Amino acid sequence: MIIDRVELPGGAFRMGSDAFYPEEGPVHEMHVAAFALGRYAVTNRQFAAFVEDTGYVTVAEQPLDPALFPQVQPDALEPGSLVFTPTEGPVDLRDWRQWWRWVPGASWRTPRGPGSGIDALEDHPVVQVAYDDAVAFAQWAGGRLPTEVEWEYAARGGLDGATYAWGDEGNDGTRANTWQGRFPYEHQRVSDGVYTMPVGSFPANGFGLHEMTGNTWEWTSTPWSARHPVEAHCAPGHDHGHAPQAPERVLKGGSHLCSPEYCLRYRPAARSAQTEDSAATHLGFRVAFDA
Repeated sequence: MIIDRVELPGGAFRMGSDAFYPEEGPVHEMHVAAFALGRYAVTNRQFAAFVEDTGYVTVAEQPLDPALFPQVQPDALEPGSLVFTPTEGPVDLRDWRQWWRWVPGASWRTPRGPGSGIDALEDHPVVQVAYDDAVAFAQWAGGRLPTEVEWEYAARGGLDGATYAWGDEGNDGTRANTWQGRFPYEHQRVSDGVYTMPVGSFPANGFGLHEMTGNTWEWTSTPWSARHPVEAHCAPGHDHGHAPQAPERVLKGGSHLCSPEYCLRYRPAARSAQTEDSAATHLGFRVAFDA
């Protein structure tokens, strides 16, 4: 698989932010060696080619291990994943369970559950991929997942210290695919229940990379750690479909579900923890390559 990639020279930059969420601080200087990163997130078309070539079965397509979930009834161990479901009106934004539900049969092939599909979404970013799925694809493509440091350096596009990947102005809907309207019940951009947009729909950053923020959260290879306890995540937390002992990795970039009133995380410095076995309708990835 040939991934359209951007060669990045590496260098020093200020990582993190002290202006938004505590897990993003402190601001500190980091150095990055030269590497390359996919110009776009991995698409459904690319992931389908990987599955066809290898016969790979994603985490969301495998039954839950009853040894890890002894409290769960056998009929609830069938394959599935988390699906975003808009509410009918305002809800308590402190409880992500209001808009996330476990859907048996949801996977990268049927991202919103049985009856959905990707036939018209070939150039949308693949979603419903867990950490191991992303790692497997990256290795097949001759690459790896980026580290959190590499990812943030790339997302900034040379704008050291800027709030967003494009500068300090907010998103007016033309800069990134983020939630437009009142979350989680009114989204002005949604069409036919599709929340993602094709890769390359928004302007590239200073390095020539597209959708580094918005559209989907992206896996990194970095294990999660935080100087301060994380009070809330934009990504769903532990549920009956997630083993409590599963290790966590850093997600970067925010997604189409991020909005200023709930989750202002479509910024290079923003980060979120996610268990490696998680899959959801807003989790994707892109591939990095050594120089």
